[in-house]
Amino acid sequence: MPGRVLIVDDDKHTCELIEAMVTGQGLVADVASSVAEARQHCAAHRYHLLMVDQRLPDGNGLDFVKELDVSRTRQVAVLMTGFVDVRDAVSTIREGLFDYLAKPFESLDALEATLRRALAYDAALREADAFRQMLSQGGHAEALVGQSPAIQRLLAKVAQVAPLDTTVLIEGESGTGKELVARQLHRQSERNEQPFVAVNCGALTEELLESSLFGYERGAFTGAERTTPGFFEAAGGGTLFLDEIADMSPRLQAALLRVVEERSFKRLGSQALQRGDFRLICATNRPLSELVAAGQFREDLMWRLSVVTLETPPLRDRRSDIPLLASYFLDQLNQRYGRQTGPLTPEALEALERAPWRGNVRELRHVIERVVALQPLGSITERDLFEQPHVSALSSAKPQEMPLDYAAARQQFEARWLKQLMEAADGNVSAAARMSGLARQNLYTRLRRYQE
Repeated sequence: MPGRVLIVDDDKHTCELIEAMVTGQGLVADVASSVAEARQHCAAHRYHLLMVDQRLPDGNGLDFVKELDVSRTRQVAVLMTGFVDVRDAVSTIREGLFDYLAKPFESLDALEATLRRALAYDAALREADAFRQMLSQGGHAEALVGQSPAIQRLLAKVAQVAPLDTTVLIEGESGTGKELVARQLHRQSERNEQPFVAVNCGALTEELLESSLFGYERGAFTGAERTTPGFFEAAGGGTLFLDEIADMSPRLQAALLRVVEERSFKRLGSQALQRGDFRLICATNRPLSELVAAGQFREDLMWRLSVVTLETPPLRDRRSDIPLLASYFLDQLNQRYGRQTGPLTPEALEALERAPWRGNVRELRHVIERVVALQPLGSITERDLFEQPHVSALSSAKPQEMPLDYAAARQQFEARWLKQLMEAADGNVSAAARMSGLARQNLYTRLRRYQE
């Protein structure tokens, strides 16, 4: 079912312009010329986006948005206005507005960009609502969130491989969700009612990892005061997930190879063979083929582990998922901590999409969690994200280190141009308007935008 947009404006030309743009994107557009008519439309339909003029014949569009924000949460709305005092009003009710557009519109490109961002944000909110509903109905908290082609290809492979009970190797950078993929494989397998046991091979010493995997008999070594089953036994009937398998020592690699080949093992200090009835899934943030070439990993074990290889994409290869992920984390963390932080402003979303995210999805979640922890309520601006200490993703996203996108470059140019214009006009707005060829009201709106 196509998305639906409500346009509320008593100016026929404005309505026709936005309606053409909306329908051109395959969406349904409804038009209202008054608050009363808008209320009737909202009673009949659930809209993906509201485009509302500030001053209407029978009321104020800003008040109408506030009214909707009370009766219908998570409604994405954009305010259109030709009045320069709107920034003060917008700052007080950011929770009810996604953005605002100054009239006359700066350009059709700017209008289209705002529409696109607002609809993307609505999609993110709807996806977060769907995940919340899934969890309330007994779903799993760990979920692969995303609609990008990269994540959809991964999900399709997971669905194809999960029922086969074969050994799987998951490769990908740190923070890309390798354990989530492993859990998804387990949930969609015939072993889903049995244990899922996760072990981080890089977090344990060689001796501790060996005893943890194989288990041990009482007296097998100093400190072994009682017989203790290992992870091979704990995962019986279910799935054993060995994370950071590349950190396993050569001796343990040889021992694991024997377990994989023979599907049996012995506890330390015992001669009794035990059946290893588990599905093995391994993960690494370094390609095993490169480690084999460097002589750091056994080639025969690599072939045993990589019967099927899945790759988790880095966040930079799925940037279209960033608004969805950010909104999902914001919603999840607000519920956990009892906060009302948000929403993310358009500028904040753009900043998140530009960031390099060397820590991938894990880093993005940490950034959102830090903001929620420090800011109990209110919208999240680009400044809120940048000013958090130790936010490496955003602090490293400086203009000199990576190219600006078109919107950011245009904003920088306009800010410098306005500064030079006002200096040339000795601070006189009317004189500056005559020099620039812009209407005084339009110029004043632009100046206010860059004064904050």
